[in-house]
Amino acid sequence: MAFGIDDAVAAGLSVLNKFVPDPDAKIKAEADLRTALLQLDIVQAGVNANEAQSTNLFVSGWRPAIGWIGAAGLAYHFILNPLLVGLGWTSLPRLDNMLFELIFAMLGMGGLRTYEKIKGVAAK
Repeated sequence: MAFGIDDAVAAGLSVLNKFVPDPDAKIKAEADLRTALLQLDIVQAGVNANEAQSTNLFVSGWRPAIGWIGAAGLAYHFILNPLLVGLGWTSLPRLDNMLFELIFAMLGMGGLRTYEKIKGVAAK
């Protein structure tokens, strides 16, 4: 999720407060909303686990593919593009800064994966 369960509950409650005046009903509605959002996260975690265990490259390989695309983008941005410009090529496109956000996010997830491997939790 791009935001946490508490953020989603707060957004839901802002709408709920307009339509439900009873405080007890609001408390029950908040609990139901939190339970529903938590169930969504549990289901997504199961989907992620199934994808990671798959031997099919098109199922489990999309995360490494994103990593390789990011690595190729960084190689182009910091090695190939400056080299070609230095050799006389003038109008080469530059990459968007969103590539860095992707790489930093993946490096963070890679750090978590390394931690899993050190602790012996990793399956492979």
